[in-house]
Amino acid sequence: MSTTTEQVTDWWSTAISDISPGVIRLHGYPVEQLIGRLSFADTIWLMLRGDLPSPGQSALFEAALVSGVDHGPQAPSIAAARMAATCGVGLNTAVATGVGLLGDVHGGAGQQCMAVLADIRGRTTPAALTGPDPTGPDPAGADPAGADPTGGDPAGPDPAGAGLTEAVSRVLAEYRGTRRYVPGFGHRFHPRDPRRDPLVRAVEDAARDGIVEGAYLRIGLEIERLLAPVPMNVDGATAIVYSELGFAPELGRGLFVVSRAVGVLAHAWEEHGQGRRIKGPIPPPLLPAYRGPKPRDLPLRNHGTA
Repeated sequence: MSTTTEQVTDWWSTAISDISPGVIRLHGYPVEQLIGRLSFADTIWLMLRGDLPSPGQSALFEAALVSGVDHGPQAPSIAAARMAATCGVGLNTAVATGVGLLGDVHGGAGQQCMAVLADIRGRTTPAALTGPDPTGPDPAGADPAGADPTGGDPAGPDPAGAGLTEAVSRVLAEYRGTRRYVPGFGHRFHPRDPRRDPLVRAVEDAARDGIVEGAYLRIGLEIERLLAPVPMNVDGATAIVYSELGFAPELGRGLFVVSRAVGVLAHAWEEHGQGRRIKGPIPPPLLPAYRGPKPRDLPLRNHGTA
């Protein structure tokens, strides 16, 4: 059975990039027109979405990307990259070492929170997620997050879903029932994550300007209200941003990796410049505490040997 030229060229067919001698087009745009005119954040958006963001979308997207760039050497991804940089490997290997640690536990909460937000949205009536102001109390002092379990609908709950408070409460009860942390809320280091407020304000502004819908913001704030005093962290805030901008939950971790890779690179480069070789996890002469058996001699007859 012969293989046609078309079958070969279709093997790695793509709608992203059109490459031929002297030509580079990204989703149809010549790269020479993008250089100097599109920001890096806009280019990431173009590559993932196939279109260009509006100025408002671009500003919100960039804010989320900036927020996740670095969290210091106590972050395992940063620490591992710095340690690798002292072992004689190239910067690419040091960066890969750090980025390779970003999984479900370290670096995965944003994507997991996006899935939670999407789940709650699917359980909630449309009436509970709409209104003139998704970010603060209305003039009558009502709770915008849906304190009314019917979602503010005087006719009662919509058969298609629950009110916002009810939907969020059900999901939180499921997490409590299985003794799981709610992703995107609470922080092992910060009593209140300093990245939370500017990101939430940015979404509030975007919702008021009609750039985003505001539904995921309502959901995130209601989760935070019901979890009080546990506050939202950067993963929760970026999950709201990326969800409001229409990114699929599965892209949440990838976007975090793109963001954190910048910090990983910076730390690996700094460590490389310090010139220390084979830097361990703790400074000498300190050694990890030993908790094993006390010193002992091997018996004269070692079982298992001739």
